[in-house]
Amino acid sequence: MKIVYMGTPDFAVPPLAALVEAGYEVTAVITQPDKPKGRGKTLLPTPVKEEAMKHEITVYQPQKVRDPEFVEVLKNLAPDMIVVAAFGQIIPKEILDMPKYGCINIHASLLPKYRGAAPIQQAVIDGEKESGVTIMKMGMGLDTGDMISQAVVTLSEDETGGSLFDRLAETGASLLIQTIPSIENGTATYTKQPEESPTPYAAMITKKMGLLDFSRNAEVLERLVRGMNPWPSAYTYLNNKTLKVWKAVVEDAESGKAAPGTIVGVDKKGIHVACGEKILVLQEVQLEGKKRMETDAFLRGYQVTEGTILTDHKE
Repeated sequence: MKIVYMGTPDFAVPPLAALVEAGYEVTAVITQPDKPKGRGKTLLPTPVKEEAMKHEITVYQPQKVRDPEFVEVLKNLAPDMIVVAAFGQIIPKEILDMPKYGCINIHASLLPKYRGAAPIQQAVIDGEKESGVTIMKMGMGLDTGDMISQAVVTLSEDETGGSLFDRLAETGASLLIQTIPSIENGTATYTKQPEESPTPYAAMITKKMGLLDFSRNAEVLERLVRGMNPWPSAYTYLNNKTLKVWKAVVEDAESGKAAPGTIVGVDKKGIHVACGEKILVLQEVQLEGKKRMETDAFLRGYQVTEGTILTDHKE
């Protein structure tokens, strides 16, 4: 069976590696164009391109997969199946209809929950107890195709967006290898999704979404800190400088009359910040231009006083 693989970020690397290891014939890999990175604007390959090159698989990087020239290239490859994982472009109907066994997608949520671009971070931010991976047959809607298989992953209490990302990438890889034979031999079951998802659409994460609004419950903010770790990170402003927050815990106490965002305590446990409900204790931080460090170490080199207010903007 000839497989064409479409994927771009780190999440899509383990499934590609698993296909090769399982002995499938991956005839080509389609990934996003190389992007300039860093000050020198050096063009860097996508993680999936790097993996494909390790296995000497032909790589295509079309600006748009719907371009007629590229559609023709794909037709000539004559794939029996197209496997898609976090590719980053909408795939047109003429490509979806091309392979004998269809296009299947590895989606990092338990569909129909968390359709969209950022299901992993959103599950952590929302305080979900479990997440997982769904393999579905792709249709024209966004993550609305028929479901073929699922695998459930339980979230730990200190789960971050990054740790869940890594776990689901590996889960997706093993689920893919378990699922392909049933598609090939005709024993796979295809379950229609309800039209409405029980959760809002998990839109792409932006840097602004990491801004801590201390008028909210500290429990909500602690989950935001974990969901935004490692990218783009939760943050606030201390004395007109950006302060990234990498780790925080909730203190089950009220802050009296202190306004939300007020630092109500500074000790070895961290920086205690008044919230709409309860107190958020910042335990690992990174001040603009400085290294990421535990708050205890940070406080040895930077004076933070009770009564200082963390703000939502620079003056």
